[in-house]
Amino acid sequence: MRWFLAVLAGLLILLQYRLWFADGSLAERQRLQQQVETAERENARLRERNNTLSREVLELKSGKAVVEERAREELGLIREGEIFYHFVEEDDRKRRIRQDKPQ
Repeated sequence: MRWFLAVLAGLLILLQYRLWFADGSLAERQRLQQQVETAERENARLRERNNTLSREVLELKSGKAVVEERAREELGLIREGEIFYHFVEEDDRKRRIRQDKPQ
């Protein structure tokens, strides 16, 4: 009878080990669930980015005004007949050197 109880106890320990630590355990399930949630958040972010890019492509295809605006903002292009003024701030190092020079 003792050996039967020992076998049952061993079987219980084996099953508990598989439940908590082996492949398919609760810990692994929790880890995989977290990975799925992370992937779903990333997919939602990328889906929103794709939607934004799709809208942008449609806008670029639809009219010249958007293309012109992007050319002005990103490439610094100007129209014929326009005058472009570019104001450059004096960097701090040059300002300090000029202040330190004796006059």
